[in-house]
Amino acid sequence: MTSKRTRRSVRNLVLVLGDQLDRKSSALEGFHLQQDLVWMAELAEDAEQIRSHKARIAFSLSTMRHFRDDLRERGVTVHYRALDDPDHRGKLADELDLAVDQFRPERIVVVQPGQWRSEELLRTICDRLGVALEVREDQHFLCSRDEFSRFARQRRSLPMEQFYRHMRRKTEALMEGKTPVGGKWTVAGDKRLRLPRKGTADIPRPMAFKPDTLTREVLELVGRRFAAHPGSLEHFDWPVTARQAREALVDFVRHRLPWFVAHQETMHSSHPFLYHSRLAAAMNVKLLDPRDGIAAAEAAYHSQRASLSCVESFIRQILGWREYVRGIYWHLMPEYRSRNELAADRSLPAFYWTGETEMHCLRETIAQVLTHGYSHHIQRLMVTGQFALLLGVAPLEVLQWFLAVHVDAAEWAAVPNVLGLSQFADGGLVAAKPCAAGGAFIHRASGCCRRCRFNPDVKSGQDACPFNILYWDFLQRHQSTFSSVVAMKKQLARLNDMPAHEMREIVEQADRLRNSIP
Repeated sequence: MTSKRTRRSVRNLVLVLGDQLDRKSSALEGFHLQQDLVWMAELAEDAEQIRSHKARIAFSLSTMRHFRDDLRERGVTVHYRALDDPDHRGKLADELDLAVDQFRPERIVVVQPGQWRSEELLRTICDRLGVALEVREDQHFLCSRDEFSRFARQRRSLPMEQFYRHMRRKTEALMEGKTPVGGKWTVAGDKRLRLPRKGTADIPRPMAFKPDTLTREVLELVGRRFAAHPGSLEHFDWPVTARQAREALVDFVRHRLPWFVAHQETMHSSHPFLYHSRLAAAMNVKLLDPRDGIAAAEAAYHSQRASLSCVESFIRQILGWREYVRGIYWHLMPEYRSRNELAADRSLPAFYWTGETEMHCLRETIAQVLTHGYSHHIQRLMVTGQFALLLGVAPLEVLQWFLAVHVDAAEWAAVPNVLGLSQFADGGLVAAKPCAAGGAFIHRASGCCRRCRFNPDVKSGQDACPFNILYWDFLQRHQSTFSSVVAMKKQLARLNDMPAHEMREIVEQADRLRNSIP
């Protein structure tokens, strides 16, 4: 088949991967319109290695096709391999073989991939084909991989707070000289609020983007080819271009940032997005520059449109946590991905793919994920993540689920967030203690417990919340491990104060509960 292709020689074959849709990409620096070529490929293996949510697949294909057209409008020659091309091979290695045979490049140029295995695969492919590979710095991030490694090597531990302060000083974000604006690095102030039981209709939804012709074609393709995959395409309204991503940022800063901190731990069945930004998907495929997010938030503070606590909290997520988890990922891979300090080995419950469970909080959160391809960070940590942690699900199974069903999931972010923060599989490198609180936290943060048959105030018995049963059993099973965790002293003290007969009943009920979950 390749013999029928028109062969030509190019200087640089510039690979633009699906999460590198950046107009300012370093891969395009020095690009020569006559001598170089951009190569992009939609890959079936990306959707099928982990059985991805339909909306996640559609977002990837739509953003890639829009970026392709944007490049072409700027005069850039793009060789694009679409998923529905009749001779498409589906895998990066096979498609790149064809491209090298067709274009005979002097070198392949790519920005540092977002996945460790992708970078290793590219090196292997280029070595086999005898083509030079030039991996360029990813300038989208504010901290390079090498800079983070230098930072990490100078310290015995890797607390995010030290890194965050380092990045604030480096970028001068929310700084007055060497002093943080307001005098504190972490700004508390906005009281955590519950939403009223009634009167929530005025909560502003994130800006929705009606699918254009190109996106509608993608939705039709995904619906047909990936019909058996989880999730729905009915509510697809994600920003798929850089212009739309900037509009989404402006909308968030104007309508939701001022109330972000007060409601960031709130969950509500009728309002899946609440005051969260829903910008991570666009930022993670590089349609939105994190510097623009930081600058927009700072401008809102200086113009008195948002409080310092809201602005600092949002900037902390981008400049602190986002850069931190990316640094952790690259500093510790590939070993980090296989960590399992709590020796969790159970299978992920089948209801994570359907939402069919009596537990109201899990049913609502999973239904929301299947509908929108989204849940906010508290739902991920304290509902779907916490239940898997307490149940003892193998960390890699939890990771694969989060990667599969969330449109905004990226491996470099998900591995430390899921394995470290959510599942404590790294033994406390990322999180000071396990993110576990039983049903009490969920009850305080949402109204869903009022509509659940289980009681969040009961530890054991027929009506006890399964989160409570598994929480106390979890502490008991890992008591020796957690005894050295300073932040767990209070929880272990409460565990030790529990009457022996009550603890026996909880352990027995936890065993029955685990055995009853398919």
